[in-house]
Amino acid sequence: MRTTGENVELLARARDGDGEAFRELVEPYRRELQVHCYRLLGSVQDAEDLLQDTLLAAWRGIGGYEERASLRTWLYRIATNRCLNALRAGARRPPGYAGYRPEVPLPEPSHRRAEPSWLEPYPDVLLDETPGPEARYELRESVSLAFVAALQELPPRQRVVLVLRDVLGFRAAEVARILDTTEDTVTNALKRARRALPGPAAERAPLPNSPGERRIVDAFVRAFEAGDVNAVVALLTDDAWLTMPPLPLEYQGVDAVRNFLATVALRDGVRHVLVPTRANGQPAFGCYVRDPRTPIPHAHGVIVLTLAGDRISALTRFLDNSLLTTFGLPRSLRGLR
Repeated sequence: MRTTGENVELLARARDGDGEAFRELVEPYRRELQVHCYRLLGSVQDAEDLLQDTLLAAWRGIGGYEERASLRTWLYRIATNRCLNALRAGARRPPGYAGYRPEVPLPEPSHRRAEPSWLEPYPDVLLDETPGPEARYELRESVSLAFVAALQELPPRQRVVLVLRDVLGFRAAEVARILDTTEDTVTNALKRARRALPGPAAERAPLPNSPGERRIVDAFVRAFEAGDVNAVVALLTDDAWLTMPPLPLEYQGVDAVRNFLATVALRDGVRHVLVPTRANGQPAFGCYVRDPRTPIPHAHGVIVLTLAGDRISALTRFLDNSLLTTFGLPRSLRGLR
């Protein structure tokens, strides 16, 4: 919305150099801007960095804000172009990838990506967004791991246009102004992006925290913590995926996932503790491994479940232990026996 009433006073004070007025003016948009950067970049850490860059640029440029667009649109313009610059630079690298050494040899994957994935999980507690009237996606769909991963395969310009139009509901004319281009260019980019994205899942996931979701999640926790490979596999769809960002290795199908669990994740003697959380609108867990040499379970990344109907269609295990702090989880479970 445009600056009116109290916002007019805050804007005037911000233009005069009042930092507190500026913070109060932009605070309502902080979370949704961070989610926007996350969708475009696929990384929580990069999204936070770009959010800070956006707010700094807005603070420096607030004197030149002429109110020809709403404050929200002006902030999205800055954030979007900062993200485009980061994508064009192409200098981002998955944290910890180069130094990762598996504890045991990994089985041959059924698929191998050309490069590591930058994808990271996004905590549900940070989600805060109201799509515009032209948005095509619900919030839960638009932050799902599958959707965010698919976005990363699009060229940067198409990715930005699709997010601004179909996720946030900006009108074509607004997107054209944000990107300093024409409406025809926006429309053409949107058509190409829509064609490139995969269609919706055959079966929708149960609603968050519904009885159906809790049944699947509880069964998974019991099976995984017990190291029961067959029980975990029984919960999977026939074409389920297992991935481990940032590793460029992917395992698809019951047999491939079973082999990985039996030889790596749930091999003899390895036991886990799962601490529930939520990421990307999906059930997730801080993962901890019980080491027989010490009573303290230590961090072993974050697991996110993708559900389809009454089954699990994807297991995504993020290997970067620093992600646990993003979810407010500890690096070890001291005192747990």
